[in-house]
Amino acid sequence: MHSRFLNPLSRILLVGCAVGLGASSMYGQSSSSTPSAAAEAPVSRIDIFAGYSYLAPKGTVQTPQLDGTTFSDSYSSIDYGAIISGAYYFNKYVGGQVEYANHPDGNNDGAQTAQAGIIFRFPLQGMTPFVHGLAGGVRLGGPNDEPYAAHNYTWGPALTAGGGLDYDLPFWHHRLGLRLFQADYEYFHANYGPEVAFGGRANVGNARLSTGLVFKFGNIVPPPPVQYSCAVSPNSVYPGDPITVTGTATNLNPKKTASYSWSGQGVTVSGSSSEGKIDTASLAPGSYTVTGHVTEGNKPGESADCTAQFTVKQFEPPTVSCSANPSSVKPGDSSTITATGVSPQNRPLTYTYQASAGTISGNGNTATLSTTGAPAGSITVTCNVADDKGQTASGTTTVDVQAPPAPAPKTQTLCTIQFDHDKRRPARVDNDAKGCLDDVALNAQRASDATLVVVGNTAPAPEVKGRHHRHEVEPNLAAQRAVNTKDYLVTEKGIDASRITVRTGTTGTNEVDNYLVPAGATFDNDVTGTTAVDESSVKAQPRKALAPAHHHKKKKAAQQ
Repeated sequence: MHSRFLNPLSRILLVGCAVGLGASSMYGQSSSSTPSAAAEAPVSRIDIFAGYSYLAPKGTVQTPQLDGTTFSDSYSSIDYGAIISGAYYFNKYVGGQVEYANHPDGNNDGAQTAQAGIIFRFPLQGMTPFVHGLAGGVRLGGPNDEPYAAHNYTWGPALTAGGGLDYDLPFWHHRLGLRLFQADYEYFHANYGPEVAFGGRANVGNARLSTGLVFKFGNIVPPPPVQYSCAVSPNSVYPGDPITVTGTATNLNPKKTASYSWSGQGVTVSGSSSEGKIDTASLAPGSYTVTGHVTEGNKPGESADCTAQFTVKQFEPPTVSCSANPSSVKPGDSSTITATGVSPQNRPLTYTYQASAGTISGNGNTATLSTTGAPAGSITVTCNVADDKGQTASGTTTVDVQAPPAPAPKTQTLCTIQFDHDKRRPARVDNDAKGCLDDVALNAQRASDATLVVVGNTAPAPEVKGRHHRHEVEPNLAAQRAVNTKDYLVTEKGIDASRITVRTGTTGTNEVDNYLVPAGATFDNDVTGTTAVDESSVKAQPRKALAPAHHHKKKKAAQQ
């Protein structure tokens, strides 16, 4: 009888150990990658277990005999059985369980149990150990050792205590598991009655081993872990400026009281709430990190840390910009210089000024530049600013002193030619005028954008017989002189006719006055009292020389 019990039990234990070792190896490999994730992974709400079960009872039935004696008959192991159970979990660890197991072995030799109780599980990564305690009933048959006795199936109380180990299989989103083993101790009691050969009582202790599949339904989602973030404001300061660090915790349990703390290497943080104050007075320039901690318990996920960084800056020098108004002045005028200084730490500032020419005076952020005595051109003004720590900055601006305006071009008076030599042709340009007109032509050639104005004049003619007034003059003689002069300059000197204007004047002399009019000059503004000549009615006369008069006199004398 004992060999029937030990051999199957040994086989089941060996299989269970082998599977357990393999699963443990697999569990060790997976846990190394995410050792903390499994404890927080969702666990099932309902577990259904179905599988094979082996029952090894240990007990006897004292059966009364006809001769007044009793016969002791022992229970033997039942190698084949089935088991099914369902567990509903109220939380991650505790649930209620119902179970049915059937171990048949003939008509009058077997056990069927129906029980319910409590189950405790301990979810790990990929593994779930459990223990349970059950109570219920057993339908127990007596040992079937005929012809000595026969005991019909009888219901009695049953108690079970044990535990096991489930392994999560990677199928159906981990909804399937393998129960590596379930090892239980069971106690059965059965009263077969007082009948002879059919009665007696049985108190049986049983070892039960089971294995099979676990089907998982629903989820018990663990509470999310506490998360903590923190920020400093401002995150960049100068020594002595205050900084506030604020922590924000999420997923806190409102039924628990959270506690806060702050720390930092080389940093003093005051405060025991979600807000702290950082003292920067003694900190050297550089970057610093402050760490916050929040906790509401000692369990995983009930505390969290956060870090935030801030920078202590070196004191910065001031900056300055410089401007002039107006930026362009006439000689001797003044310009207002404005300096705009900025200190990043709002330090008091002082201002000074220098100028490359002229004189500058003033204090504060404005000064006056005087350009008296300064030459035309650009004057550079330098604006200097200094804070109370001796840090300085400079900026420049320029003021343009305009050059005096150039005088407007004027009409230039050139030479004058006379018409007193040839009494018979008083408008003829004779050879004596060549020197003057050559100079006029040279001036016109040098100033290609200038024009020439030729002004003819005439003196009153002497009184002659037949004239009523002594001061009468030959009509158009002044205009003819001007036209003849222009013709000489055009034909003899090659001056473009469009550059020469002819006019008459009122000087009362027998001459032609020549003028050079530069570009931009206005002749009528510079020389008044002249009249334009209508060149369509006054035509130029040729410069042919007269035959000598003394030839005629010599011929007449020879005839005499």
